[in-house]
Amino acid sequence: MSRFDEPTDRSRTSGTFSTKWDVADGELPMWVADMDFKTAPEIITALQKRLDNGVFGYTDVPREWSEAVAGWWQRRHNFAMRPDSLVFVTGIVPAISSMVRKLTTPAEKVLVQPPVYNIFYNSIVNNGRTPSECPLEYDGTSYSINWKNLEEKLSDPQVTLMILCNPHNPTGNIWTRDELARLGEMCARNGVTVIADEIHCDITAPGTDYTPFASASALNADISVTCVSASKAFNLAGLQSAAVYAQNRFLLHKVWRALNTDEIAEPNAFAVHAAIAAFNEGGAWLDELRGYLFENRKIAEEFIARKIPEIYAVPAKSTYLLWLDCKKVCDDAGALAQFLRNETGLFVSAGAQYGAGGKSFLRMNLACPRSRIEDGLARLERGVRSFLS
Repeated sequence: MSRFDEPTDRSRTSGTFSTKWDVADGELPMWVADMDFKTAPEIITALQKRLDNGVFGYTDVPREWSEAVAGWWQRRHNFAMRPDSLVFVTGIVPAISSMVRKLTTPAEKVLVQPPVYNIFYNSIVNNGRTPSECPLEYDGTSYSINWKNLEEKLSDPQVTLMILCNPHNPTGNIWTRDELARLGEMCARNGVTVIADEIHCDITAPGTDYTPFASASALNADISVTCVSASKAFNLAGLQSAAVYAQNRFLLHKVWRALNTDEIAEPNAFAVHAAIAAFNEGGAWLDELRGYLFENRKIAEEFIARKIPEIYAVPAKSTYLLWLDCKKVCDDAGALAQFLRNETGLFVSAGAQYGAGGKSFLRMNLACPRSRIEDGLARLERGVRSFLS
């Protein structure tokens, strides 16, 4: 039995105040990108040691933190970050919002590639900027970049910033080095800065790695800001800890100034300790987790192909999110998502919120014990059969 088979209690009565599990009795939440696993024992030990100290005053960001982050990306992803060019932030989303305000002016456009993480739109619209959508191309089985459309959108002088999701959420695409270098060259030629959100980078299939955008070429490194965190890989989202990296010193200064102006560059008493433990000691645990997650994915894909052939599970080698093509069931998967929740208690995400091309899709979170995967798949089958009857 795997340690990840161990049931965890995050219900409303558990005292954890879990966002994911704020649901009615009998409902099964498989929506938000948040895992139902305890974090690595090494992190728990580090946090317990900090807790035992009993004093939780203001906390500095020590050199050990930036060395831990840089060391991880060097060892795991062959990307040499300069520790002095890393900035602590309380989360990637507030960092992106801050950078949108600093690196663009009101009414300028920020390019995204939908279907994509829905909060990117909030960071753009809420700050008085306009989303410019360059939808990924879907051929019925997989996604790719529409290079002709991308060139056209980037050539718009109002587009001054691009938010790249690498690996991509929700499709699970891992962009190749050549694709990233080509994208970087196009952005540089058109004067567009790139924010690379790489929060899902450590959740890849065993034996599969990703390429950091800034490592694909010297040009990419010069025009970009990279956002990374232990939160997805180690289930630490509630500790509010992430890092921003820029190699270009002028861009780094702008970003550093923005993050500090917005007061999002100071840690709570536990954030730094958790990140250091994760990046220095969590590798073996993470590799075990990756094996478990991608076995979950295999089980889900095979079940759906066998039992619910009307739905197509888009193959992916990254993230723990299953992107489900439901167009043979209905045009509006939002209606299907609501039906599934009402009829079976299964709570999944409607694809329309991820922008263009997402309307006939659902997103399902597979980061939970196998017993919940089996329960969720059974509810999905039962719900689709009822929906179609």
